[in-house]
Amino acid sequence: MSQSQAHDDKNVDKLDSNWRSDALNLDLDYGMQTIAVRAGQHRTDEGEHSEAIFTTSSYVYTSAADAAAHFNGDKTGNVYSRHTNPSVRTFERRLAALENGERAVATASGMGAILTMCLAYLKAGDHLLAANQLFGSSIGLFNNYMAKFGVEVSYVDCFDNEAWANAVQPNTKVIYCESPSNPLAQICDIGFLSQLCKANDILLVVDNCFATPALQRPLDLGADVVIHSATKYLDGQGRVLGGALVGSDKLMQEAFTVVRSGGISMSPFNAWVFTKGLETLKLRMQAHCQNANQVAEFLVNHPNVSAVHFSGLSDHPAHELATRQHHMTGGYGAIMGFEVKPSASSDSKAAAWHVIDSTQMVSITNNLGDAKTTITHPATTTHFRLSAKERAEAGVKDGLIRLSVGLEDVEDIIKDLARGLDSL
Repeated sequence: MSQSQAHDDKNVDKLDSNWRSDALNLDLDYGMQTIAVRAGQHRTDEGEHSEAIFTTSSYVYTSAADAAAHFNGDKTGNVYSRHTNPSVRTFERRLAALENGERAVATASGMGAILTMCLAYLKAGDHLLAANQLFGSSIGLFNNYMAKFGVEVSYVDCFDNEAWANAVQPNTKVIYCESPSNPLAQICDIGFLSQLCKANDILLVVDNCFATPALQRPLDLGADVVIHSATKYLDGQGRVLGGALVGSDKLMQEAFTVVRSGGISMSPFNAWVFTKGLETLKLRMQAHCQNANQVAEFLVNHPNVSAVHFSGLSDHPAHELATRQHHMTGGYGAIMGFEVKPSASSDSKAAAWHVIDSTQMVSITNNLGDAKTTITHPATTTHFRLSAKERAEAGVKDGLIRLSVGLEDVEDIIKDLARGLDSL
């Protein structure tokens, strides 16, 4: 037997060692914080303690037969960093463990994750049923591009279970929602939607960006796929772009194939940043939520605020549901919308802009999930591409302000918001 033949036989049905081992044995039922710090890592022969960054586009094989085995699937290992990279894989493994999913697939951005979902699970002639209350770019993707390629799209109020049930069609293949939603932090009944989907052979996809697995695990509630814009809380400091999908091995293989073929790939450096961000996710979310609860109480009691959209308030219509679905006690997220009353000299939009422009510390930016508190006017930023009718259906009024409560001293956040509210 030749040397090449022996090498070829050796590679059949084998895994590269870095695909086999994990620094943490997840069968031992570790807690979330332990998983967030240690899961997913494979240590190299260098014995590094912190996760390494593998900035390489390609990989070296021991022989031509070894290369062929990697490419034809006889051997599982790194092939090309567009779809296999050790740094990205560490992030995927850790996020999957935190979400109680079998597998995660990382993407270049949150919108890249949503596009991957569409390409993996929808085709011409299918129906996508989504909530009215979505990020503006998601609606744009569905209406302008998925519809262009023959996918029928319709929307219902996220909190109206009867409307969800009535809108299901024979060709409905995916139900998609954000919970909490952008920008009003509205809550979907994930358990109800799961039952509806299972009864009709539909995939339930939940964007968990605002809650994160620190507060909510949609897969545990019956969802099939979880979507993340990792750019937000998973990083937590507004540094890099990324996205992810989490679910079963079978569903994630379909998503992986899209990323592999379409190049919607996360960079190794960004994956490393997200991996380090996950280490403090639970701790950060606890602090975010504590601040947000206090800010919401300030806003709801301010005479120049007409409405506060935040499920942490006891009189919010979804407060009980959010309490049931979010496993962190007192954790309702840190994103809220609040509506400003028009003054005698200004309309709702001008009043909202006055509050935003009066801040001295809070950042005026469209990003969220940052350690820094951010503020924006959705009607003229994140949702400006929507028609007036679409904005109305999403509840995005001219007087609405979206606030992402950060980790500063809460007294300073409240003081900064009061500058504009008190002077209306």
